[in-house]
Amino acid sequence: MLLATQGKTDSVEFFAPMALTAYQMLAPLNADQRYDMGRIGEVAGALPLAKAQADSILRENPNHLLGLILEARLATLAGDTTQLHSYERRLITAEKSELPKKREEYLRHQDDITNALQQAKKSLAGRP
Repeated sequence: MLLATQGKTDSVEFFAPMALTAYQMLAPLNADQRYDMGRIGEVAGALPLAKAQADSILRENPNHLLGLILEARLATLAGDTTQLHSYERRLITAEKSELPKKREEYLRHQDDITNALQQAKKSLAGRP
């Protein structure tokens, strides 16, 4: 993920398949691992894999913040603003019940959650 944020796409393309293989060997995956795998899939262009991880997270817990964030990111990449706003609304609603649970993965991905919530609130400001 660091390579992706640094714009080193050649390195992402080289290392992502290895990282994904490593995650697949960890099965069964928890929500934290699925989110990580989904983000790697997202930056590597393996969008069906990323979608499968988001779906799995939300199937287990429909309000899981990381699953909602991953779905919103994928909707953005797909240019699907209807889905994006739907996931953003769900994320904002879930914040009140999920953040107090202090799940380990929420603490680990606190910056992602904070940024996604800020973006969602900004995006939905003034919308019905």
